[in-house]
Amino acid sequence: MMDADAPHTTAEAVQDPPKLYLILYGVSKKHNIGQILRSATAFNVTAVCLVGSRKFNSFGAHGSELYVPMLHFDTLEMCCETLKKELGVVDILGIEIDDSAMPVHRHPFRGNTALMMGEEGHGMNDKQMNLCDRLVYISQYGSGTASLNVCVATSIVLHSFAVWAGFPERARNDQKYVVGERPRRNAPRGQVPYTEKELEALRKERALKRAEKGAESE
Repeated sequence: MMDADAPHTTAEAVQDPPKLYLILYGVSKKHNIGQILRSATAFNVTAVCLVGSRKFNSFGAHGSELYVPMLHFDTLEMCCETLKKELGVVDILGIEIDDSAMPVHRHPFRGNTALMMGEEGHGMNDKQMNLCDRLVYISQYGSGTASLNVCVATSIVLHSFAVWAGFPERARNDQKYVVGERPRRNAPRGQVPYTEKELEALRKERALKRAEKGAESE
């Protein structure tokens, strides 16, 4: 485990920067997922992994959900296994105020990383924490709140990773950043698109049901 008091480092391979994934599980309040997606595209997240329901409330995203790939998983275990075994993630880091957690301003990253956020109000549950390799937290200095809103916390950690990874800053136009060409929507609003693998599995399932129904009618 990295010493929390060790000097922070910056990723060197800027030409091939590490990838950043975001795991959302149990985040359900109206504005939060949409606003998190807006931050995800601002800080160059490779993909957002939505666990549980395929549907989400995109309110607050302002169209930014089209600019960041989204993946759907039925369970946290399946999500973490795919990230580690198929997508090359080195660490799954949970964002939680805990005695074992390292301060995020020390940039405790080591390569391709998945960040897991807790749910609003209660933070991370035991299952989430057990699936994380390490925990990180955001230092606070004022006395008026016990913790940060999940959208604010997510944005701070995503920005911290982007700085460490050396992501190139987006071009600006006056007081705004340049927005890319609007991608084509390939799923209903507020729903994670199906991958080709998932679509193929659905086609096979439907074909099997048709065959079974035909056999029963003979």
